[in-house]
Amino acid sequence: MAITAAMVKQLREMSGAGMMDCKKALTATDGDMDKAVDYLRENGQMKAAKKAERIAAEGICETLVSEDGKKGVAVEVNAETDFVAKNEKFRTFVSSVAAQVMATETDSMDEFMQTTGADGTTMQELLTAQIAVIGENMKIRRFARMSEENGFIAAYTHMGGKIVVLVDVETDVVNDAVTEMAKNVAMQVAAMRPQYCSRDEVDQDYLEKEKEILFAAAKNEKPNAPEKVINGIVMGRLNKELSETCLLDQVYVKAEDGKQSVQKYVDQVAKANGAKIAVKGFIRFETGEGIEKKEENFAEEVAAQMRK
Repeated sequence: MAITAAMVKQLREMSGAGMMDCKKALTATDGDMDKAVDYLRENGQMKAAKKAERIAAEGICETLVSEDGKKGVAVEVNAETDFVAKNEKFRTFVSSVAAQVMATETDSMDEFMQTTGADGTTMQELLTAQIAVIGENMKIRRFARMSEENGFIAAYTHMGGKIVVLVDVETDVVNDAVTEMAKNVAMQVAAMRPQYCSRDEVDQDYLEKEKEILFAAAKNEKPNAPEKVINGIVMGRLNKELSETCLLDQVYVKAEDGKQSVQKYVDQVAKANGAKIAVKGFIRFETGEGIEKKEENFAEEVAAQMRK
């Protein structure tokens, strides 16, 4: 019996299994839909569908930088438990995801999941197969790319993939001192969680609104102070806020005097190496950030089992 695309689509919707697995099941069962579902169940391909609603908040992030250092990617792949996140098969899969992101150009997750590798298998099919083998819900949560033609991309991984960082460094000199500086800046991003690279990235409307709020607050605190004094208070508080949220304004964590900013550190390295260096941006992924994790209460779970 000829297996049509409509039949494959129907089986995919019924089972949640990958396209190639559905086609194989229909071929093996001569197009019988019910038998094809049984075939998928017997071969473990429906495990993925059953696990799809379970929360996957653990996992790892990974970076990959091209050999010439001009391109970098960051990915996050989630699983249900930290135990699986340390599994070698899981880590190998995450590496394959990073390689696929590097090899493709789409920014859409839906489109990315339909991209194929050299063997013609889609990322969605690979993910489904991994879920069946590993036995936990898994999700390719996000990915990002960064490129720099006039310099390089620096990468840093913290705690085995709990946090990863990419930093875009524009420079006319690439040596050990400059690459060490880039790594130190990446470590700063990992540790201090900046929201922006520089003040130039901060929305001007937000800044104006923030000034209004700070001005009103300062005026309430010092109602009789002249406007010049109030403005000084506002700018001082605004600068403090920006020094915490903007990478280049942050105090460099390795500064010996505890005062040197990241920008001054970069300038110091540039001067010492006769280089022009600009840190243009960063990407920071932290595993599970923003995902609501299920709170386990084992006492209640045991009690509930005893009441059954």
